Amino acid sequence: MSELKVQTVTLRQRISLSVDSFVAYPTDPLMARNFRNNKCTFFLHATTGSATKFSSPGFPDASYPPNSRCQWELRADAGHMILLHFKTFKMETCKVTGGDYVSIYDSLTAVEPRIMTKLCGSYPPSYNLTFISSQNVMLVTLVSDDKEKHPGFKAEFYQIQKTTLCGGTIRDASGVFNTPFYPAHYPPNRDCVWDIQVPENKFVKVRFELFYLYEPGVSITSCPKDYVEVNNQRYCGERSPFVVSSNSSKIMVKFHSDASNTDTGFTAQYLSYEPKNPCPDQFTCKSGRCIDKTRQCDGWNDCGDNSDEASCVCTDKQFRCRSSQYCKPRFFLCDGVNDCGDSSDEQDCKCPDKYLKCRNGKCIPEAQKCDNTDNCGDGSDESDCGLAQPTSCTTYTYKCKDGQCINKLNPECDSVSDCTDGSDETSCQCGKRPYSKKTRIVGGVNADIGEWPWQVSLQTTKDGHACGASVVSPTILLSAAHCFQDTSSLRYSDPNVWTAYMGLHDQSTKTSSNDVVKRKIKRIVAHKQFSDYTYDNDIAMLELDSPITYTDFIQPICIPESTHVFPVGKSIWVTGWGALSEGGQSLLRVFVVYNKMF
Repeated sequence: MSELKVQTVTLRQRISLSVDSFVAYPTDPLMARNFRNNKCTFFLHATTGSATKFSSPGFPDASYPPNSRCQWELRADAGHMILLHFKTFKMETCKVTGGDYVSIYDSLTAVEPRIMTKLCGSYPPSYNLTFISSQNVMLVTLVSDDKEKHPGFKAEFYQIQKTTLCGGTIRDASGVFNTPFYPAHYPPNRDCVWDIQVPENKFVKVRFELFYLYEPGVSITSCPKDYVEVNNQRYCGERSPFVVSSNSSKIMVKFHSDASNTDTGFTAQYLSYEPKNPCPDQFTCKSGRCIDKTRQCDGWNDCGDNSDEASCVCTDKQFRCRSSQYCKPRFFLCDGVNDCGDSSDEQDCKCPDKYLKCRNGKCIPEAQKCDNTDNCGDGSDESDCGLAQPTSCTTYTYKCKDGQCINKLNPECDSVSDCTDGSDETSCQCGKRPYSKKTRIVGGVNADIGEWPWQVSLQTTKDGHACGASVVSPTILLSAAHCFQDTSSLRYSDPNVWTAYMGLHDQSTKTSSNDVVKRKIKRIVAHKQFSDYTYDNDIAMLELDSPITYTDFIQPICIPESTHVFPVGKSIWVTGWGALSEGGQSLLRVFVVYNKMF
């Protein structure tokens, strides 16, 4: 940045222009070459009461051109702000450097101190890509390389009355408040103060349900740019739900945004509570958060401040970690995962030096690994030998379609043809989401539209939604055998009872959404050894009465080979329409941190 003092210049017609200073900022170098005569420069002005629409060149019939440098200068009437909303956004997956991207500026020039956000990848329709300017101008730029082709975007913008009002004085016993224009990105240069006071005989606490004030490269400890301040403590970045309490009936919440990089913001709930009983029938964390009593002393930091795991007495089914003193389940001992954080659960579990531990627990000399001999007895010493080599077939070796076995761990769909017939790289167009938007929210919350395109809702006339399933192929679904056990009221094993809904997100829209495809079930094949007592072999295959066509909202899931190894500690997701509260309608997702095999 540079600054230069200049003199007053007198123009014709007795108009004086006085320039006090001239400030120069760094600009996007890829847009600096975009001159006014560029065919991809557009000037748009908002129309009162209606949306002004625009899109990337070629959308929706063709992809935007390679090596594009496009810009849209958006203007509104004086005294107004601009509300920009992307209805469709499908571009190249985000790259660390380069790639295709869209930038939005709170100005008419592409200068870094006024950038609001930089977008790339593809977003589902349910993702709120809405941005608010601080003044009556906004700039949208598109930069592309020549590597890939993608549809682009469709957007619209409005002019809204300019307002700086936010915050306020609140005197109710409970309520909700949020950043300006939530869930749209909050505007730049905004300061808000909420002065909250509940009845004098109560204390007050604020629970931030969703909190997104993220800016690349900014410290989340000092929070020098956008922040929320409560009790003289600043908060910023992306945070899971947290609670801030006051030891009185009053609390003040401040919000500040600077001139660049806006985000979704926050939504918060304030509550009054009895000082002597802040969490009736629940455990009270030191932070003021309330959790179920069953989550106390379970080995997990549910409170966020470790107060639920302090001073715990371990049961005979638990062990105590050395550093944290947490009580963890005993089956976490010697499982190959550092559950304690200090590896105390994995000490005294290893084989002697120069020995290898087999999957069955046996120790063998390291020299016997990958010597084409099953020294472990379970084949695990021959299952991961780097460069794939033909080997004798065991339970743990990958078998190619031509019958050949190779000694490489998880060789399928790794972009390397290990089988001589190439069968390890076939059928790899599965488990892929058309929308690359990275999930930000975890823990039993509504999924985005198209986030889990293989999810199926199986419904009966009597029950409505009864079971879930996954798309395996255009005609085959995978489900659970327990769903098709007959009862006195309905013969669930009869295929004619069932209807499958693919591409469904909200149960209330199954007949109105164009994204949903409905099929009847032709045949049900449940595992012959399914036990309704132990639920062993709880699996079933369903055949549809006619094939489906894959779309952005309907895609197949991957079925792993029987030899595929899922390492303990790998994160997984569980999805379905199970309600977190009565009457839940939307597809939910729950993040499972550990997939312990026990």
